[in-house]
Amino acid sequence: MINSQRLGQRFKALVEIDSLSRQEKDVALALENILTKMGAMVCYDTAKEQVGGNCSNLVAKFKGSVDAEPVFLCAHMDTVGPGKGIKVQFEDGVFKSDGTTILGADDKSALAIILEVMDVILENKIDYPPVEIIFTICEEIGLLGAKHFDYSLMDSKFGYILDSTDTKGIVTKAPGSNKIIIKIFGKAAHSGAEPEKGINAILVASKAISGLKLGRIDEETTCNLGTIKGGVATNIIPDFVEIHGEARSHDVEKLKIITDNIVSAFYTAADQFKNGSDLPRIEAIVENDFTQTNISEDHRTIKLAKKAAKNLGISLASKTTGGGADANVFFGKGIVAGVLGTGMTDVHTLNESVAIKDMEAAARLVLEILKVHTAGEI
Repeated sequence: MINSQRLGQRFKALVEIDSLSRQEKDVALALENILTKMGAMVCYDTAKEQVGGNCSNLVAKFKGSVDAEPVFLCAHMDTVGPGKGIKVQFEDGVFKSDGTTILGADDKSALAIILEVMDVILENKIDYPPVEIIFTICEEIGLLGAKHFDYSLMDSKFGYILDSTDTKGIVTKAPGSNKIIIKIFGKAAHSGAEPEKGINAILVASKAISGLKLGRIDEETTCNLGTIKGGVATNIIPDFVEIHGEARSHDVEKLKIITDNIVSAFYTAADQFKNGSDLPRIEAIVENDFTQTNISEDHRTIKLAKKAAKNLGISLASKTTGGGADANVFFGKGIVAGVLGTGMTDVHTLNESVAIKDMEAAARLVLEILKVHTAGEI
């Protein structure tokens, strides 16, 4: 039933519409046009005001042909850079860029797959449940679209986000994450004439960092300090440093512990340089970036997907990931989303690719999930 040619052509067309984060308007308008012609009721929320972009999250609703609980399908419209002027190459069944940009299969393969599923349902008059399609913005720069989504526009409480690689897997576990910002306030002085009068913020930072264990802490927990900025010239004792980092864990208590350890390391280091002064001073800002997801194997989201896969002769494996997705934000709102794969590979690189056969496989699985749900088998 899946129309491979249409799927591929639509994917190519969507990829060649520039849609870097905060610049999704053109691709959203193209999607709105397609969905409206299908008969969906389409609207936008007001997220663009919160994220400073030119477009908000897009919501399309299909009433369905049977009385069943609504289900949502979700993907994000933005891409990472370099993502302007993408020129799609198709050879031996595989889509790639010309090597000067990313391809944008993350996540436009998902956009094309979701549209193809709805096309197949409608043109073949297949019974289906109420379906809500949510195409988010700014996923690539911190899940901002999902964080600022107007959840009052949703009726469904479970569904699927297509934003992974493995077409034979469903992500059921993902870590929670804290953002960490450390500001170190020292004291400026001339580094040659009177360095004794200065308090070197970079030195304080290095003392703290040297005592930290970074990277993988255990099988559930990681942490990283990703950026550090400070100093203005080599002949000035630096009086300010700002460090941005993160901590992630599948365990809530471990996330708290590793976050507290990082923060306390900077306070401890600063104390070693004070000598009765108020400086150096530490300002620590911790913000929960997204909550963990942990979907039970008994949850209908997983049971539906695995039943559908079994119907297709596929074994669908539950997956644990170290990354975050819109699903984490949804989960924090009490909405369960299993993350499915589209076959995209080497995402966020110039070598990114996706095979048409994998996109077809993903479309067949989503279509079968909707059929199983419609039949009330789970």
